[in-house]
Amino acid sequence: MEVVQYEKKYLDSWEDLVAGSSNGTIFHTRKFLSYHSPDKFKDNSLLFFEDKKLIAVLPAADIKRDGSRTLWSHMGASYGGFVHNESLSIKQSFDLTQSLIDHSLSEKFEKIVITGVPLCYQKRYNQYLDFAFIKNGFNYLKREVTSVITLNVTEDNAMKLIKPESRTSVRKAEKLGVVIKKSNDFEEYYNILKSNLAMRHNVQPAHTLEELYTLKELFPQKIQLFGAYVKNKMIAGVINFYCNDKTVLVFYISHNQEYQQYRAVNLLFYTIMKDAISRGLEFLDFGLFTVNMDPNWGLGKFKESFGARGLLRDSFFLDLKY
Repeated sequence: MEVVQYEKKYLDSWEDLVAGSSNGTIFHTRKFLSYHSPDKFKDNSLLFFEDKKLIAVLPAADIKRDGSRTLWSHMGASYGGFVHNESLSIKQSFDLTQSLIDHSLSEKFEKIVITGVPLCYQKRYNQYLDFAFIKNGFNYLKREVTSVITLNVTEDNAMKLIKPESRTSVRKAEKLGVVIKKSNDFEEYYNILKSNLAMRHNVQPAHTLEELYTLKELFPQKIQLFGAYVKNKMIAGVINFYCNDKTVLVFYISHNQEYQQYRAVNLLFYTIMKDAISRGLEFLDFGLFTVNMDPNWGLGKFKESFGARGLLRDSFFLDLKY
């Protein structure tokens, strides 16, 4: 197994592998990774060749964390990990893992951290790499829970996935005149988002408004803002990342607290569920309801009311200093 550090000459090969892979998402593409300014992350992405054939890529950054030089896959994306095709074997999984360890040691890294994609993003379910990690000394850094809806109904039957209490809220929003529509008004949405995060968590959004506009420009068909409106005023919004052909990830759910009684978020969720079904997607990922493995019970229950159930988003680490 030959390990090569990413250079621009490998751009087409990288993008082609991700596009035809079993588990790749937009977060693994060079187009997405390159939107970060060069001074934010030191890119250390890797390509893995078997008999001169590219079989996997690993988006990664070279960072300093807790005093250790760390190969992290990937700090600037929701998901990292090896991207591979559907035919990945158990032997190849072990070879990839060992090659990554050997390369990291030769490059004087002191730690490896990898966050892969949940099972719902895989075209052909495969946990060989998880097994190879554990057998090669990796441990779990954390095991977060993400809420996923299986979209195994027709668009007309989407309401059947939802529990009665949320159905009531959806109908209330409709009766009160809430209108859901696709929007490009990221600025109005961003003001709601900032207010929400400051009020609830005393934090700022991970993305700037300019970064959201940049991402929308880079992925006009794969990133979509849905807004909830009352008399042409946006009162809630959510960004959908159409990550691959199987799964859409709901990002930055936010609403104006002054309009809580309109139940706009409920109608938003119902609408994007139907949109995902109409696109032929199999899963809708509502995102995490745990932070550092600490559950937000209320958020988990709310997402469960739309038919979501938990899948693990695992992060592995290997300490190379010993």
